[in-house]
Amino acid sequence: MSFQRVVATPEALKVIEMLKKEYGELVFNQSGGCCDGTAPMCYEKKNFHVPSRNVKMGEVGGCEFFIDAEQFEYFRYSQLILDVKEEKSAFGNSFSLEIDEGYQFITRSRIVDANE
Repeated sequence: MSFQRVVATPEALKVIEMLKKEYGELVFNQSGGCCDGTAPMCYEKKNFHVPSRNVKMGEVGGCEFFIDAEQFEYFRYSQLILDVKEEKSAFGNSFSLEIDEGYQFITRSRIVDANE
């Protein structure tokens, strides 16, 4: 398939650039459902070890984006769209870098057309 498995909205790219200025290289990981469920989490690349079972979906804003292998099977024919929303109160116990800046990364998905 030649489509991009993961893309980002302009708003998400702005937050990524803000975080890169503060933290340097970043990596995204979307787990199969622990802590914050299946929300995409943004980490400093130097401080995060990608689990060996995870699959690289692609890159957004120059950052690698990984997803749990089992979850990947559900999204195999989908495109993930990384977006961001303002989040004034850190719900739960999020470890993702954007929370302290008042944002939360979210993903939406769409089924990819057979011609893509």
